Amino acid sequence: RSSSSPKMMGNTVFLSFTFYSTILILKMYVVAIITGQVRLRKKAFANPEDALRNGGLQYYREDPDVERCRRRQPISLGRAHRNDMENIFPFLFLGAVYSLLEPSPAVARIHFFIFCVGRIVHTVAYLLQLRAPTRSVAYGVAQLPCFSMALQILLAAAPYW
Repeated sequence: RSSSSPKMMGNTVFLSFTFYSTILILKMYVVAIITGQVRLRKKAFANPEDALRNGGLQYYREDPDVERCRRRQPISLGRAHRNDMENIFPFLFLGAVYSLLEPSPAVARIHFFIFCVGRIVHTVAYLLQLRAPTRSVAYGVAQLPCFSMALQILLAAAPYW
């Protein structure tokens, strides 16, 4: 690390947060690519112009496999995917603010790791249609570090309210 590095880059907690956040963003992109591939393979397009370019208007339709992928992706061909947005976007805010509280680097890393693994398992369980309650457990486990970070942020900010 050079002496001219931005101050945040000297914050090991923030660097850990950045690492796990980037993995989650890449996960969202991968699901978007998977959805596009399933669309092409199943010839099920969300827009008439895409259907026309790929064989005709009869392919301007929904497909159960495509819909399953779409429900998992961050931006679904014009529609926002609620699950990732409702979970990953708040994590990005909470993790960034939490990083500024100077928590223990080891504890912070555990928070970020648990959330990241929980979201990846949730996505895999959804796409591969794993048996219940795999997806629900992954969702719940991923919420624990977010709740913990939110509580710590509120406790730190409460005296200034």
